[in-house]
Amino acid sequence: MGFRFDLQARDGQARCGVIETPRGAIRTPAFMPVGTAGTVKAMLPESVRETGADILLGNTYHLMLRPGAERIAALGGLHRFMHWDGPILTDSGGFQVMSLASLRKLTEEGVRFASHIDGSRHMLTPERSMEIQRLLGSDIVMAFDECPALPADDARVAESMRLSMRWALRSKEAFGDGPGHALFGIMQGGVTRELREESARALVEIGFDGYAIGGLAVGEGQAAMFGVLDYAPGFLPEDRPRYLMGVGKPDDIVGAVERGVDMMDCVLPTRSGRTGQAWTRRGAVNLKNARHRDDPRPLDEDCTCPACRSYSRAYLHHVVRADEIIGAMLLTWHNLHYYQDLMRGLRAAIAAGGLLAFVRDFHAQRAAGDIEPL
Repeated sequence: MGFRFDLQARDGQARCGVIETPRGAIRTPAFMPVGTAGTVKAMLPESVRETGADILLGNTYHLMLRPGAERIAALGGLHRFMHWDGPILTDSGGFQVMSLASLRKLTEEGVRFASHIDGSRHMLTPERSMEIQRLLGSDIVMAFDECPALPADDARVAESMRLSMRWALRSKEAFGDGPGHALFGIMQGGVTRELREESARALVEIGFDGYAIGGLAVGEGQAAMFGVLDYAPGFLPEDRPRYLMGVGKPDDIVGAVERGVDMMDCVLPTRSGRTGQAWTRRGAVNLKNARHRDDPRPLDEDCTCPACRSYSRAYLHHVVRADEIIGAMLLTWHNLHYYQDLMRGLRAAIAAGGLLAFVRDFHAQRAAGDIEPL
């Protein structure tokens, strides 16, 4: 079986479907938990699967630095290395080079940089990014791009976008023929409609298995992001998956799905789980707050994750305040479970033609706030 996208239903601009890959199906809209360095932090792979995740995200930049793509390949590839048998998408490394590395030098060839870990010097190019992702065994490979932080002036954004389009062509040429593997191009262009349209035209002319919308959630704010998403997905082919990179909070996800996005990823649910924050139907809950210390109720009475099924808010408050590892484990599991529950609800609502009611109920529950303390 190769890579195929089966679009099954629409409700307004929202879509639901299935991405078929040799390693399994990905139900869309899909949220991809982030396993940056070959692990979804504080979770076993089996636990991630139990939350309902069909696909994970890994990162080229982090894995090339530690433990090294060649080492992972010699050990059987990333799937075997991290004990995950489902599909894996790998980011190209471009965003991390720009945001984490030091002593960067950007040229037409690529980016020369110093590792944030040990200062060692590296060169990442479209060709090297494709080689690393091939060594990892990625099911979905991302083209190498540059992602400038916003706000930035149009001239800087245009220059960056056009460089990314030239790198996209080189990525496609270097990717070559990868049976069973897919290559996604990445649209850039900031918050300027004309640049986004120019970027989309260039990517479609090159031809990719799927298309990402990059360069958002980098400082522009939700209103500006939604402004771009009101038109950007429509510039991309109907019959290919659309992936919004690095998003986000639950209301970001719902708004993106309403606007035609099929795939998303974000570190937020796992990072929040390690800092005492839980995401629920009624918004974010800070388990560090003293109001939870004597509360025998579950975090969310309607949630079936282990944190809600077996532990009280008082216990979660205790282990979070005591900095016990189980606190990060339970809250991360809960957050990923909640995110996957949200995706299940969105898929069912789109399939039934009831997205408007689902979104209305989603916002009403959040507006009601967390349950009152005892």
